[in-house]
Amino acid sequence: MHSISLPTYDVLVQHGALERVGDIARAATRAHRYAVITDSNVARNHAERVVESLGSVGTRTFTVPAGEASKNRETWARLTDEMLESGYGRDAAIVAVGGGVVGDLAGFVAATFMRGIKYVQVPTSLIAMIDASVGGKTAVDTPRGKNLVGAFHQPAAVIADPAALATLPAPHFRAGLAEAVKHGVVADAMYLERTVADVPSLLDLAARRADTMEVLIARSIEIKAEIVRRDEREHGLRQVLNFGHTIGHAVEAASGYTLLHGECVAMGMVYEATMAVKMGIASSGTARDVRRAVERIGLPTALPQGLAVDRLIAVMRSDKKMRSGALRFALPREIGAMASGDGTWSVPVDESVVRGVLAS
Repeated sequence: MHSISLPTYDVLVQHGALERVGDIARAATRAHRYAVITDSNVARNHAERVVESLGSVGTRTFTVPAGEASKNRETWARLTDEMLESGYGRDAAIVAVGGGVVGDLAGFVAATFMRGIKYVQVPTSLIAMIDASVGGKTAVDTPRGKNLVGAFHQPAAVIADPAALATLPAPHFRAGLAEAVKHGVVADAMYLERTVADVPSLLDLAARRADTMEVLIARSIEIKAEIVRRDEREHGLRQVLNFGHTIGHAVEAASGYTLLHGECVAMGMVYEATMAVKMGIASSGTARDVRRAVERIGLPTALPQGLAVDRLIAVMRSDKKMRSGALRFALPREIGAMASGDGTWSVPVDESVVRGVLAS
């Protein structure tokens, strides 16, 4: 078992933790009623157990179709209306059971319902466990890009049960490991080295050991939690966590969300590390090491055929990280350390440089 404390809530990483959701949620929220928000895939595998743990009296499950397409303002409005019609008030709490889409969406509902109610994150995908569920970012997508409408709203608790990963399809598990690579590049070279070395056993469901998974998840959460503690609202240091995401989000949106988030982040990290080397920011081996880590996991390192660079640049220009008309990137100085830039922990990059890297 691993317990990580943030200023206003705790994160529990433990096999079997799904059975404890009710007790933990009640202690963390003191809510009168619970709304369990999940998706059509997770509802079959895990949501029923969470409802049983919470107690069926006063608890209702709200299910959205699985996939990024559900993370929009229309679904947010529907969930909000359904909760109002069901008589939920300020003494209610939301329990988000699912991957990053469900966590972002349910968190945004919690941030805006009755001007903000408490919620608990119960991530069931690797990418949600090690990244999306921690830090209080909630959002929905718009036709202009990913996560452009949202709010900072910290959960009351995060409960990660690695046993839930047994039902996670292999491509989604690989995609989740992209965020572990990111955390290693951003803050801990030894963690990256250990994660890459453990890839064969992590990808082999039969050989996957409970302690290995718990350590991987807990260390990623520790890395992110320490950065969030120092910059909750992303005014500076927290921007290092955007490594791989400026290009990654553009690829994801331009593909019509047909690619997994982690696959797009993997491509983004390779291109952005290459950019850092070309600009003289990163040491020469940084891009090579990032590429090797991504290849070891079995994630893509190059853009899909037919994805136009012009389209990617246009999407990046709608990115919320744009400042004064300049594209900005979180770039590594070396594995385990990021460039501080002009003190904002992001670096302005001329569009010609971005185009050159993407076209190479």
